Amino acid sequence: MAYSAMKPGKAGLEESLEQIHKIRITLSSKNVKNLEKGTNTWDRFELRVHKRVIDLFSSPEVVKQITSITIEPGVEVEVTIADS
Repeated sequence: MAYSAMKPGKAGLEESLEQIHKIRITLSSKNVKNLEKGTNTWDRFELRVHKRVIDLFSSPEVVKQITSITIEPGVEVEVTIADS
């Protein structure tokens, strides 16, 4: 779990430190155009799931900022936070 701790230092100049987590964001879609721009594909009768995986080492607040962007319909987002 994330927690805040105070760094020992001068009075009045303390900075809060947050625990860094390994964060994996998985984007998956049946339509590759929803994930990124690509070329024309003629596989009209095949079901393909396109997946993009993003690994981050950051605080949960950074993930909140990243996931606050709008995502096109048809794209599923899965966020996994692992303790190290």
